Amino acid sequence: MSPLHALRSPAPENTTGIDREHLFARATSIAANLRARGAELDREGRPPFSEITELKAAGLLNALHPPEIGGGGLDWVDGLRLVRILARGESSIGQLLGYHFVNSQYISWAADDSDLARRLSVETVEKSLYWGAAVNPRDPGLVLTWQDNHYALNGRKTFSTGARISDRINASAAFGDRIANIVLSTDRPGYIANDDWDNIGQRLSDSGSVEFRDFPVYESDFLLPLAAPDAAPKIQATFNTPLIQLVFANFYIGTAEGALAEALDYVRDTTRPWLTSGVERAADDPYILERVGEFRSALKAAAALADSAGHAVQTALARGPDVTERERGEAAIEAYESKVNATHVSLDITARIFELMGARATAGHYRFDRYWRNVRTHTLHDPVFYKAREVGDFALNDRVPAPSLYS
Repeated sequence: MSPLHALRSPAPENTTGIDREHLFARATSIAANLRARGAELDREGRPPFSEITELKAAGLLNALHPPEIGGGGLDWVDGLRLVRILARGESSIGQLLGYHFVNSQYISWAADDSDLARRLSVETVEKSLYWGAAVNPRDPGLVLTWQDNHYALNGRKTFSTGARISDRINASAAFGDRIANIVLSTDRPGYIANDDWDNIGQRLSDSGSVEFRDFPVYESDFLLPLAAPDAAPKIQATFNTPLIQLVFANFYIGTAEGALAEALDYVRDTTRPWLTSGVERAADDPYILERVGEFRSALKAAAALADSAGHAVQTALARGPDVTERERGEAAIEAYESKVNATHVSLDITARIFELMGARATAGHYRFDRYWRNVRTHTLHDPVFYKAREVGDFALNDRVPAPSLYS
């Protein structure tokens, strides 16, 4: 059986009525295994077929879906905590789970047809489908044309996280002077996921380019009716942005938590005390203790801020179609505050763990630098100073950010 076939046909554990404790225990166990293999996984940088299959088998992909269709019934606060836990073991896997959560839940907020949204959700849970997306607005758009008795999709997206592991993807495309929002199955002919992700970090995120070459699209694939490019989306449908920003914040924090845990183990077992420290163990060095205290305190605060922001967004989203643009904006600001904070904290800690461990920890076989490389790579996704500016504009001028795929 090929890795791809195995990914599409997992043998799930009991995915009906999975409780919260089970999901958190499985996430913690998987993260520990990922951490143990972290250097090897980073060195190889291969697509995470087996890792995603493991998430499927554990029921983690279905954690946010309602129990009545076999999901875990968790809210976003807990879902984001699962992202954080997995990122402690391997940052890319935390990212991939978070992206799946947003992409698979988006259909419930965006679809005009509630029966369509339910059908897609039921299929997702029953088959343990992984959801990706091809929507980067900074790339040239995808184009739909009519061909015989169906549409044909053509174009290329430079980055599509989970390109080769995705079973379903959300995409948008131009059809003449209108825009189509569509849900696509990646097992159709004409879907080409390229092996061209060669960045210094997030090496397991499978974030290479995708191409569509006369990819068949049918009326049943349309999540929304064709619309004008400037048509305002439903407010609910714009929650994908604050939530994906919270995914970022949580896997940045989780990555830094994993880095600190790795550093503490190394200090206990390997680091030698400095000559003039006056102590017999590096773990008793007052300067090391001081830094550990600083790092741990910063991470605790970042996690608390992320959880608080998760509650704010969850509460606003729970208002459903009654949510206002102002309520959405205020919740988004809390998410962006967390993202700004998590960016700075994670970059600082992942770079400074070497101050605890010492020069020998820079040996290449440890690959301890992977934690910094991971957050450095992804924190450039969209410039954090624009998020800080939005927070500042709200604080000074009471302006909420205009909804977009970045705000």
